[in-house]
Amino acid sequence: MFGNLNSLFANYMYQYKILFLFIMLLLSACASGPTNKKTAASPASDFSKVRVSSTVQNQFNQAIDLLKQGKYEPAINLLKEVVSREKKLPAPFINLAIAYHKTEKLDPAVESLKSALELDPGNAVANNELGLIYRKQGKFQQAREAYEKAIISNPTYLPAIRNLGVLCDIYLQDYRCAYEQFETYLKYEEDETVKIWLADVKRRL
Repeated sequence: MFGNLNSLFANYMYQYKILFLFIMLLLSACASGPTNKKTAASPASDFSKVRVSSTVQNQFNQAIDLLKQGKYEPAINLLKEVVSREKKLPAPFINLAIAYHKTEKLDPAVESLKSALELDPGNAVANNELGLIYRKQGKFQQAREAYEKAIISNPTYLPAIRNLGVLCDIYLQDYRCAYEQFETYLKYEEDETVKIWLADVKRRL
């Protein structure tokens, strides 16, 4: 039942990440903006102390547009320019990792996420993305640790909660963990698919 998981919610995950990162990286004072209690991660850092050139901001905005259009290679080229000019903000590294992930360049994606997490270790988006890549690479325990870090940072960050539940269910056979994650997810989001998963895990428990 879980074989088509990636296709089931890939668009949801991608659109959410791009929307969040675009808001998060208005590059002037975005850390203090309002957040959605259901899905938003903690602010990455206090960007009010970071001065960014108009060139970097324009390149970042262009890269976001390219990501939304699915033009990953041009986005990668622009984001590499951004991170070469500005190394104090995690969001460009995260978006670069997303673009790498979309083109199956997993090792560069991991390295880019590690750079983001050096700047903001508790960044829920970065940890969740890292968990997705580790799962794809078969590094299930490392994926679990990444998801758990995202949830510790923000206990209501739904993508990581759902992904951890899937990981525990399918790949780790830790059904108690899966049950807890799916149950938590449903407290915040009505999702018939997750309800089915929860009932299935409950039967196995």
